[in-house]
Amino acid sequence: METTSRAYLDAGAAELLAPVAREALLAALDDGWADPRRLYAEGRRAALLLDTARASVAAALGAHPDEVSFTGSGTLAAHAAVLGALEGPPGTSRPAGTAVVSAVEHAAVLAAAARGAREVVEVPVDALGRVDPAAYAAALALPGVRVAALQSANHEVGTRQPVAAVAALCRERGVPLVVDACPSVGREPVPDWDVLVGSAHKWGGPPGVGVLAVRRAVRWRPAGPDDEAEGGRAPGAVPLPSVLAAALALEAATASAAEDDVRLRALVALVRERVARDVPDCEVVGDPDDRLPHLVTFSCLYVDGEALVTELDRRGFAVGSGSACASSAQRPSSVLAAMGVLTHGNVRVGLPRTVRREDVERFLVELPLAVREVRERLGVTAL
Repeated sequence: METTSRAYLDAGAAELLAPVAREALLAALDDGWADPRRLYAEGRRAALLLDTARASVAAALGAHPDEVSFTGSGTLAAHAAVLGALEGPPGTSRPAGTAVVSAVEHAAVLAAAARGAREVVEVPVDALGRVDPAAYAAALALPGVRVAALQSANHEVGTRQPVAAVAALCRERGVPLVVDACPSVGREPVPDWDVLVGSAHKWGGPPGVGVLAVRRAVRWRPAGPDDEAEGGRAPGAVPLPSVLAAALALEAATASAAEDDVRLRALVALVRERVARDVPDCEVVGDPDDRLPHLVTFSCLYVDGEALVTELDRRGFAVGSGSACASSAQRPSSVLAAMGVLTHGNVRVGLPRTVRREDVERFLVELPLAVREVRERLGVTAL
């Protein structure tokens, strides 16, 4: 049965654009179009707006403004973060050394480590998707470690990582820690970091704005083209209207984070309970408590993930499936595989800040019907 009532439930991929961001974006198209590096009046006006946006984002991240740069996306920021930490000092050809990463990092982090490091050591995770600090410590003790990476929380299942413990271990070893905080910036306090990555469309800003923050004391050198823009960390022109919108969206998200956390956490708990109860042969994954407030992932036996997403879309629900890094390819989730849990028939629900409880309730009514419909098409019945 087709429905015209739509509910967007994929905020893990992209949060809905915040109203303040939309207003700022439109206004900045008139006021912030000039090159902020130019000395004429329009350029100075643009530079003032950029400085204001940078200071606002820096305050939210617990950083100095000169530590914050804007990139074309969170993916580009993550790639640059790892490669920059692997670069040798200027004028040297020092070998790149070893990168230590968790097995459930974003694909951009894993790809950058594979490209830039002489060796990559993956720290495994448990069935909830969390690394063991002791296992991370053992990896850091290996010779030649130049960089470590650990996400603030997993972007697919929501499980928080022990960043504080790992950051302390890295500090003891003198190894910079890259923290992919894309899933959590604007929702939770920023964890300890040496290099941090964020993505505006995850907190309600426009797409096309990533954040790369590098502590002043950290050994880090750009691996990309030489360019004076953004302190040399992000070559190319800054999309100033989008950056301004992103900064205001982050202010709004941070201001409402505590209230949003309570409401979304309760709704996610409801989803976890009802899915486990009402959908046969279904596994809800990730930590049930120590997690991000808005994400929940589950997998269903005897169901193709793409078919289930399509059926739910037909019923009026936009949800994710497969790897959060490559969902268009519908490849099995590498995160779920690393956790050792069921990867078939995967659905990832991300509740936006403005989600209505009635839409969540309606989803929980339609989901068992959608699963049964897909299974019947495959000839799987009587479960």
